[in-house]
Amino acid sequence: MSNWNVNANSFVPNVNAPVFVPGQPYTPPAPPAPEPAEDWEAQADPSPQEEQTAPAPPAEEAPEAPAPEAAAPQKKEPTPEEDVIAPLAKKFQRTVYVEDGTHKEHINIVFVGHVDAGKSTIGGQLMFLTGMVDKRTLEKYEREAKEKGRESWYLSWCMDTNDEEREKGKTVEVGRAYFETEKRHFTILDAPGHKSFTGFDRGGQTREHSMLVKTAGVKHLVILVNKMDDPTVKWEEERFKEIEGKLTPYLRKLGFNPKTDLTYIPCSGLTGSFIKDRPSASDGSWYTGPCFIEFIDVLLPSYKRDFNGPVRCIVCEKYSEMGTVIIGKMESGCVQKGDTLVVMPNKHPVQVLQIWADDVETERVVAGDNIKFKLKGIEESELQAGFIICSPDSLAKTGRVFDAEVLVLEHKSIIASGYSCVLHIQSAKRAKFVKQDEKCIMRLESGEPFVLEPFKEYPYLGRFTLRDEGKTIAIGKVLKVIE
Repeated sequence: MSNWNVNANSFVPNVNAPVFVPGQPYTPPAPPAPEPAEDWEAQADPSPQEEQTAPAPPAEEAPEAPAPEAAAPQKKEPTPEEDVIAPLAKKFQRTVYVEDGTHKEHINIVFVGHVDAGKSTIGGQLMFLTGMVDKRTLEKYEREAKEKGRESWYLSWCMDTNDEEREKGKTVEVGRAYFETEKRHFTILDAPGHKSFTGFDRGGQTREHSMLVKTAGVKHLVILVNKMDDPTVKWEEERFKEIEGKLTPYLRKLGFNPKTDLTYIPCSGLTGSFIKDRPSASDGSWYTGPCFIEFIDVLLPSYKRDFNGPVRCIVCEKYSEMGTVIIGKMESGCVQKGDTLVVMPNKHPVQVLQIWADDVETERVVAGDNIKFKLKGIEESELQAGFIICSPDSLAKTGRVFDAEVLVLEHKSIIASGYSCVLHIQSAKRAKFVKQDEKCIMRLESGEPFVLEPFKEYPYLGRFTLRDEGKTIAIGKVLKVIE
């Protein structure tokens, strides 16, 4: 009793609280967690009484038990938001998006499929029909292609710009271009096809690419059934229906809803039929749906973008040109010239000196835009593809162990604990194993940390694919970051 100071301030402001008992020191309630709960599963809220070692008050005094929490206003603990945002200087504060009437909805279109499916040709036809490539330039491409014995490839040269691609007739790097309508701004991405010359059949790239775009977050597929003008087809409806019947069950298995997410359109990339205008009445008269440009401009559902959310910009490429320049995609938030941001996972602060959207210099970009940033305060060698540029007040998570929901699409054997494969993201389970066509929740561990987020919070940072022996074997989404 000699060490008990009777004049000390009581930790419990309730005057009816039980007296201090020697040998059972009072333990104050635990302070709030430094960050809000972000787990995908609900967490129990621990009761403050469980952390006290003092005897419980008499039954009639039980309602007074929460009194320690009532004292909180006297010494308020800062909330996670206050703790992070309050100290920020003005230059570190998040840019707020203000609608000024100049922003058009930005839609990204990626052409995927197998080699020689006509992806680059359709892209070139789009550029010509929307006025982004003039007739004189197209005639120049046609003459040059004819001189090289590649007369039918001239449209693809709008997208395939380097000598290797034009010589081989195969897209090597992702081509990019853009066009606009009255309401929307479209970016065309022309992806390369590769491997053996099969299409949807097992081993073909149409199958693989459809997996990858679903994992990457593509919400709507327009299946352009190309080359319907070929002499072996002659716009026959039966061939169109055959392709639709083969593709739909597989795309449904990947998670696309045939009624809302899939649209089939017959076309000819070479002649432009059903790209913008309909052909003569004798060709494809059985098809009564919209042409491709009409569909993406008017009928394609709008996409919800979080312009005022925390900045999340995925770094896709980087190079040095009078400073460090990154090429990427804005997935959330708004960035304007002069903003100070943070590169994750190395927590490196940077300042945005210049901004381009689809190679046009601008003062501001928002979620959905394809961008280039010139950055101050970081060297090219300190950046890697897959890094994320974030708001200083809301940094992306990093980790190497995470729980995920995984669907095994194609694998020759079973997958059990200890199995190793390659994880592509941006770039302990109870069952003993999982096999093809089964879905499970598994814990994955990487050899090094990288940026990832739970799918329910940031879907575009929570998707991934698993590959083995050069093939995609599974797709998944992050549920919970463990460490």
